[in-house]
Amino acid sequence: MADAKKRKPLVRGRFNGDGPIAIIDIGSNSIRLVVYERYARAPTGLFNEKVLAGLGRGIGATGRLASETVTVALSALARFRRICDQCDVKELHVLATAAVRDASNGADFIEDVEDICRVPVRVLSGKDEARLSALGIISGIWKPNGVVGDLGGGSLELVEVTGTDIGRGQTLPLGGIRLQEDADGKPAKALKIADDMLANVGWLPESAGRDFYAVGGTWRSLGRLHLFQEGYPLHVMHEYDIATDEAIEFCQMVARRDIESIDSIETVSKARRPLLPYGAAVMEKVLRRMKPKRVVMSALGVREGLLFDLLPKKTQRLDPLVDAARELSELRSRSPDYAEELIDWTGQVFEKVGIDETDDEKRLRHASCLLSDIGWRAHPDYRGEQSLNIISNAGFVGVDHAGRAYLALAVYYRHQGLIDDALSPRIRELANSRLKERARILGAVLRVASVISASVEGILPNSSWDVDGDCAVLRLPGELAMLDGERLRKRVGQFGKLVGLKGIVLPLP
Repeated sequence: MADAKKRKPLVRGRFNGDGPIAIIDIGSNSIRLVVYERYARAPTGLFNEKVLAGLGRGIGATGRLASETVTVALSALARFRRICDQCDVKELHVLATAAVRDASNGADFIEDVEDICRVPVRVLSGKDEARLSALGIISGIWKPNGVVGDLGGGSLELVEVTGTDIGRGQTLPLGGIRLQEDADGKPAKALKIADDMLANVGWLPESAGRDFYAVGGTWRSLGRLHLFQEGYPLHVMHEYDIATDEAIEFCQMVARRDIESIDSIETVSKARRPLLPYGAAVMEKVLRRMKPKRVVMSALGVREGLLFDLLPKKTQRLDPLVDAARELSELRSRSPDYAEELIDWTGQVFEKVGIDETDDEKRLRHASCLLSDIGWRAHPDYRGEQSLNIISNAGFVGVDHAGRAYLALAVYYRHQGLIDDALSPRIRELANSRLKERARILGAVLRVASVISASVEGILPNSSWDVDGDCAVLRLPGELAMLDGERLRKRVGQFGKLVGLKGIVLPLP
């Protein structure tokens, strides 16, 4: 009986197993705790909190962690350790970066941290930080190609990344706090310092025309400010991108204007605002020197890089978008097996009627199939709208904003029908014409599948599609012939019109 009381029941709506897993990241500006559900290709956060302790303040002048910042940090860490205990965290990883490794009293601080957290502290070198930042990008952006820039409070890490390969890297003392102090609080002087230091990164101009991936709280705040100034319809920071010329102009404005006078500045927390001009100064000089195609904001960095590094190689090779969609299907679909069947069935339809797809479009279709039934518990009149909102704002990685729009639109059409009357035009603006067309076609196919199968597994594989002349033919053999009916014929007809064919149902006794 005592053992039964101690045993915690499995939590529905959540994956159990080797988690929760937690990471405490002790940076030069902030200390953050993130508790993750478990090790996974696309990890889900259970708890996330940061404290702006400012450990890096004054180190450039004194070489030491200030006693007042240490007090704030240790108090935050005591709270975080308690939260880990409450969440029944199975593994806790504690990382420390530039401020701790550069301070003469860093070892004393680490000893106190280890007493509080009850686990060893891993002090990252600049090379370690660059590598883990690159792995964070590899884990969260599908097939990246460019340079990762991770701006912390004490340092800037720059590192090349191509697919899963990590290239050259360099660490510079250009973190927001460090630069603010070295520049005597003058953004104009910060621009000169950043320019001089970046001139020593000889390989950076060789990445011209590739992407620049911006990591770190100050740069995410810059991205958030730009997003709100633009009136952008999707408030998801991960993979929000800005053309290089526009980003340079924006950074110039932030670095030179009174920060409180900037439009939409209220969208950035007051604690973050003082470092924005210095983050903008560094980004402007990086962009001028590198000349990338665009700036891509990343919500993932060192912490997610560490989690990725700890995964088995087989898991690392998984597609993070499809894997996350599969998890959501398992948690919310009426039949996850039916969602899996949709992948091959819709692929057969697309192939038969000549809808060509790129590799990226195929993975978007796969994810859409897995997500197609996650809104079934909503009222039928609102399943499309609810699914669209969940998908467009979900914590997915490995997908850009155009891809999010495809996923959301395809599932919206599946539930709501093939009309746009109730659909906000802003979400459609995120996708190009090709993606919008394919999302509508996929939505039409999913509507056909739903009336054949009633969203039950085992039915779709026994049906098949063919093209006969100018007709797209849905064949229903044997007992499936009884599924023929007016509603099915109407939906097959709608699909046929979208692909320039006459859609017909052919029962086969």
